Amino acid sequence: MSNVITAYKDAPVSTVTAGGVSYSYRELGPKGGIPVIFLVHLAATMDNWDPRIIDPIAEKHHVITFSNRGVGATTGDVPGTIEEMAEDAATFIKALGYQKVDLFGFSLGGMIAQALVVKYPELVRKLVLAGTGPAGGKDIDKVARVTYYDVLRATLTRQDPKEFLFFNRNAAGKPAGRAFIQRLKERTTNLDAPIKTKAFQMQLKAIKKWGRTEPANLGAITQPTLIANGDNDRMVPSRLSSDMHRRIPGSELIIYPDSGHGGIFQYHQEFVPVALEFLGR
Repeated sequence: MSNVITAYKDAPVSTVTAGGVSYSYRELGPKGGIPVIFLVHLAATMDNWDPRIIDPIAEKHHVITFSNRGVGATTGDVPGTIEEMAEDAATFIKALGYQKVDLFGFSLGGMIAQALVVKYPELVRKLVLAGTGPAGGKDIDKVARVTYYDVLRATLTRQDPKEFLFFNRNAAGKPAGRAFIQRLKERTTNLDAPIKTKAFQMQLKAIKKWGRTEPANLGAITQPTLIANGDNDRMVPSRLSSDMHRRIPGSELIIYPDSGHGGIFQYHQEFVPVALEFLGR
């Protein structure tokens, strides 16, 4: 077991081709058992996962992160809808030969996870949905406005937009944001290609459509589901986490105090044991 990689910064990059798309992915942790597939957020590549979340989960589980179509080093163009992104994620999972996986979706990734489980319930064993909201969720279509505003604020102060988008601008949030950005720099080799502006804009359009679409029947989700967020999410309003919790039978909800969209990153020490207990059941 000693040669198993459990540090995300050391995870090698692999590719698999399916449906004319070459998907770039990383895997770590012990093989065998049900893998945990991580679905990343808006404007993000594989380099945007917090190692303090990935590493401890990879000590116990086979973890796979990947860049969806048109993102990072994965080829093709970003689809115009969340449902198509979910289709691509399912194509990727099947191309790796898995019949059953756990999904860990953050933000946009959590929307993709919901669309995937609704269409391919047999493919998913468990769901972790963080900082996300349901199709038709009130104010999800305003994500673009909030995002552009905070990108501008960050540019003017030479900071990373995630410090504004993911964390409160207060005594608790500011240092948590800085620490998170520093952790993302732990990996220094084999970095993913940065996201292109056009890809980012397509993702924003897809999120807007998701916010304006008909609500999905979340009552059909029978998989054990863990929902987490901060209590002051400016990107995907925190009340939508409570809404999903009410609609997904038997789901569990954690709302972290004095934190925003990146609540699970700010409270990684508290969140990881809960996630591990949930995935290990």
